[in-house]
Amino acid sequence: MPTSVRQSSEGAAAGTDTPPPATEALRSDGRRAAIHTLDVKGRFIRARRLVFAALIAFYVAAPLVRIGGHPAVHLDVATRRFFLFGSTFNAQDFWIVLFLGTALLFSLLFLTAWRGRLWCGWACPQTVFLEAIYRPIERLIDGPRSRRLKLRGAPWTIGRVARGTIKHGLYMLISLFLSHVALSLFLSASELAAMVREGPGLHPAAFTWSVAVTGALYFNFAWFREQLCIVLCPYGRLQSVLHDRDSIVVGYDARRGEPRGKMMRSPSLQQAPRGDCIDCRKCVHACPTGIDIRHGLQMECVACAQCADACDEVMLKIGRAPGLIRHAATNALEGRPHRVLRPRLFLYAATAAAAVIALVLSLGSRADFEVAVVRAPGIPWIVENGRVRNQLDLHVTNKSPSSAHFTLAVESSVPADIRMGQRTLELPSLGEARVPLIIRVDQCALHPGMTFTAVTTNDAGITRRQAIGFIAPPGPGCPTNTAR
Repeated sequence: MPTSVRQSSEGAAAGTDTPPPATEALRSDGRRAAIHTLDVKGRFIRARRLVFAALIAFYVAAPLVRIGGHPAVHLDVATRRFFLFGSTFNAQDFWIVLFLGTALLFSLLFLTAWRGRLWCGWACPQTVFLEAIYRPIERLIDGPRSRRLKLRGAPWTIGRVARGTIKHGLYMLISLFLSHVALSLFLSASELAAMVREGPGLHPAAFTWSVAVTGALYFNFAWFREQLCIVLCPYGRLQSVLHDRDSIVVGYDARRGEPRGKMMRSPSLQQAPRGDCIDCRKCVHACPTGIDIRHGLQMECVACAQCADACDEVMLKIGRAPGLIRHAATNALEGRPHRVLRPRLFLYAATAAAAVIALVLSLGSRADFEVAVVRAPGIPWIVENGRVRNQLDLHVTNKSPSSAHFTLAVESSVPADIRMGQRTLELPSLGEARVPLIIRVDQCALHPGMTFTAVTTNDAGITRRQAIGFIAPPGPGCPTNTAR
């Protein structure tokens, strides 16, 4: 398991009188120890719970709430149809994913350089589900941290086995529910419900996926937990590149807190001046990754601010001002000037803004329908009775979220015999149709660069014009014509 340097130059300069302890997640022999976080109260945990509730509600409601006759989020990969908040997309729109991914990436870079790992502590699904669902179940069944620590080395009794069975049973049920919500994003809730009623025998692929996702969620949230952030997630390892000393992080004010020491009941027994930190270690016990924030910014810190809530609670109890651990820049914590505007932030902000603008423009350039001209395979032209014939198909795709009516026409600047398979179309959402089109032109009337225009209009009055190049050989008796 990777570890970070636990003693920063800031902590060393502060003159702490005890060496930094090992992380709560590691035993003295280097093996992992399960983390049992301290229950804390405070403004940050209250705000985070509201955010967690909103994100979980959005996740569960996304495949259930219908917008424009379709689920708010439905990624039908099998048929390459995608419904997102009333908009419809097909496989030809996949290029927009590039702009979406770029906008999200650069926005995350900007947020990290500005405010640290707020994503990790407030919106990452790992944090949201672990802190809002699984850990509350653990506290409900096993009790507060002190009781959970006693149970860790206690002998197995009937009561402990019963509590463990109930807890892991609830973990499994929640994992099963979340996995089915995930599947409903790809299958639609109604289709998934029908599959559940019909049984796994008729839908082995969906059943296998649900079992695999359930098992992965259970393994992650019941045991792996903070190791996903520390061992697997690359984002924490990038923060040293993205952060600078002016980034807002969760930090410990060593100038105010050091030298730390236990608070003496009688001031006369205090042998030396002490800082505000009374070394209660509640900030360590509240940390979901088990680090000691007093030793500086570390790779494992997810900016959840639970240490700040725990410390503020202690400061208020002993009559001292809160904010010993708070959101601040490293320079500000050390008493140096804090620059808000700096080149790094401008660079990330500019790239994020450019990516978002590109995404907005790409979404705005999408039309409610597409028209493509497809030539029939084989010979590009046919000469018959002194006329040249081009045989094509008009491929019309309805990309609106509802059914639409289309009117088809072909404009010509020269006399021509134009025949279409049909002049009107009714297509469902993301439906498509091919309309045969035959254009005949007298061979002697041909000229280089001859084009026609396919005009398609939907019932909303939106018109798309598609140029059709006419391909022909030099006609007999018309030597001035050149082959197209």
